[in-house]
Amino acid sequence: MTDPYFNRAYDDLRPLMAAKRVMVIYGPRRVGKTTLINHFLETQGDRILRASGDSLSDSSLLSSRDPVLLLGWTAGYDTVFIDEAQRIPQIGLGLKILIDSRPELSLIITGSSSLELSGSLGEPLTGRQVPLLLFPFSIGEMRKALNDFEIKKNLEDFLIYGMYPEVRTADSPKQKQLILNELANAYLLKDILELERIKKPRLLLNLLSLVALQIGGEVSLNELSRSLKVDVKTVERYLDLLEKCFVLYNLRGFSRNLRSEVTRTSKYYFYDNGVRNAVIQNYNPFTMRNDAGPLWENFMMIERLKARSYNNLYARDYFWRTWEKQEIDLLEEYGGSLHAWEFKWSPRKKPGPPKAFIEAYPDSSYQVITPENFLEMV
Repeated sequence: MTDPYFNRAYDDLRPLMAAKRVMVIYGPRRVGKTTLINHFLETQGDRILRASGDSLSDSSLLSSRDPVLLLGWTAGYDTVFIDEAQRIPQIGLGLKILIDSRPELSLIITGSSSLELSGSLGEPLTGRQVPLLLFPFSIGEMRKALNDFEIKKNLEDFLIYGMYPEVRTADSPKQKQLILNELANAYLLKDILELERIKKPRLLLNLLSLVALQIGGEVSLNELSRSLKVDVKTVERYLDLLEKCFVLYNLRGFSRNLRSEVTRTSKYYFYDNGVRNAVIQNYNPFTMRNDAGPLWENFMMIERLKARSYNNLYARDYFWRTWEKQEIDLLEEYGGSLHAWEFKWSPRKKPGPPKAFIEAYPDSSYQVITPENFLEMV
């Protein structure tokens, strides 16, 4: 797959833009936020002003809160695009000045840390944002360029190397590994290390390694604390940061009717399989792996998250388990109903719904997802 550009879910941003609102595109580093915006802006006839939080002059001007400077800077432009906006102090106040003074101006900003950017936008832009989340490539996006046969043919490669744009357009396994190693060891942790001034990045990587070995299973914070020889609060803080910087996704337990349901534990999934495998340095083919099931569960969990996000399906998601160890991988609650999904890598393993779940929630749906039918879900 060498196509330099796959059409993304948000290729046409114009219908999503609104007057007196800032379009904010969140997402991990190097998922293609800047490429997406530049590709879109190339199709527009507007006069476009580009800025970056990495530029000292742009950062200084946008954090100045000086209406004269800001209006002079944007004079004659129809659209302003600000990349890595989380690096600009109090950018929310500067954007509010522009919105109030030039309501016809289109404003688009990107950020790779929801924690830092949300804090910077804060109160000044309450009710004045159009937030979008961009992930690594989704199966839905890749189906615009590949047919279903090609998708299934490449499935094991997706599960091992993930869906980052650079990875998917790389020409060889070695090149994919080099890209993922760089991502895992530099870019993805950069925001956290800078934001929190963490002096022991090795601790963060060790935490990620432990979580990587537990995907699909419930994570004990006390166990992580003992393994890392740090207090539980430190583990909680690091996990929270990894969530907010789009490295990990936290899935919590569901309960409504049964006293035997487990609710106080969490599962953690990586936003990308390739990053997970880079953290533990395991790029072995499937014939040499003992974690095919967890890889499949992680992959399908995140692909479903992408599908819900891109199709505006608003759902609460959970896993379900009883103390007797009856379990369901993913439970979605939307439209007044519960929808249960079980992920099985082997198409021969298609278990029925747990008896306790059906008895407690008789009106819910249940489906086993395998490589044979997964395209229906994403």
